[in-house]
Amino acid sequence: MTQTKVAAPFVENNANFRNLIINGDMNIWQRATGATTVTDGGYNTLDRWHNVFYGTDGAMTSEREALSVADQATTGMYYCNLLKCTTADTSIATNSIVGFRQTIEAQNCQSLNYGTSAAKNVTVSFYAKANASKTYSLNLWKRDSTTYYWFKDISVTDSWQKFTYVITPTAGSTSLITASGGAIANDNGEGLELTFILVAGTNYDGTADTWQDSGSDAQHFYDGSIDNFLSSTDNTLRITGVQLEVGDQATDFEHLPFDVQLQRCQRYFYRFAGGTSEVFAHAIGSNSTSAALVTTSPVEFRAAPSASHANLAIQDTINVLAVTGITIRTDLSANFRTIYVVLALSGGSVEAFRPYFATTDGSSNGYLDLSAEL
Repeated sequence: MTQTKVAAPFVENNANFRNLIINGDMNIWQRATGATTVTDGGYNTLDRWHNVFYGTDGAMTSEREALSVADQATTGMYYCNLLKCTTADTSIATNSIVGFRQTIEAQNCQSLNYGTSAAKNVTVSFYAKANASKTYSLNLWKRDSTTYYWFKDISVTDSWQKFTYVITPTAGSTSLITASGGAIANDNGEGLELTFILVAGTNYDGTADTWQDSGSDAQHFYDGSIDNFLSSTDNTLRITGVQLEVGDQATDFEHLPFDVQLQRCQRYFYRFAGGTSEVFAHAIGSNSTSAALVTTSPVEFRAAPSASHANLAIQDTINVLAVTGITIRTDLSANFRTIYVVLALSGGSVEAFRPYFATTDGSSNGYLDLSAEL
């Protein structure tokens, strides 16, 4: 019997975690899933994605939308980010800028070799659908060290379509990325930012498909020809399946297990409690008006987190005291995973060293958020 050796098919760029975008499949929504008004710089709904919303009287919302079976077959995704214009602004000021974006941690960008003659191509791919044919802008912003900008117009229709763009380090015959100013530090700061621009005033114009520095403008996000997403409350935009990877072709979207994707998001944000009448930690009385608790997040935070809260209390078998403020004691936190939190209280007197339960409010949703977002 003769045997024939069959070579395994070659698959380019088949490395694990090749997608530099976290939560590009729009699966993780720790903060909110329903329609939520976005704020400038705010992480309002979708994990790892935040908003730019500046210089406008309009308004828009972000929400999670489950795709139909037919749309799942087209995109390969279960959810998308649905953006809706809820208040129109038909007069765009020169400093107006609206969009949503993801900032990538610098030490996750080292495979790009930016700042060297060996800087690599990257490919961005995604699915998008609008209420009608519209033109918006896709932007890649090198934030670390010297700031440089690349953008490309994207023409979206009322049907799902896949977009793929290759971004070379010398786009526009430039050497900005391959020179020393193109370097991205190997640290936990801001590296690259991928942005979908939906509204832009003339302060942000530039030349498409070329790397640019700031020049006479603060930033370069569009070439003056995009549509105004805030022109009508009929306007919607759906986006999902966002992938940014090294190389000059788009590979199949890298689907990660839900728990892995969640933990990647929790490096930047963790909702330690959320809901009603939920006991989420033990607390110890410090003095008459404060208590302390130690919380451990599932993964180590990117940096020392900040805290925000709503509708929290501590209680024993008799007393219930409202939480009015939260302070993180970084000097007593062993690392960026085990966090020492001081709770300011009202509504009674706390007994020092007495044990209490930390709870959410019984009538309103309560939460304790810890954030180390970029």
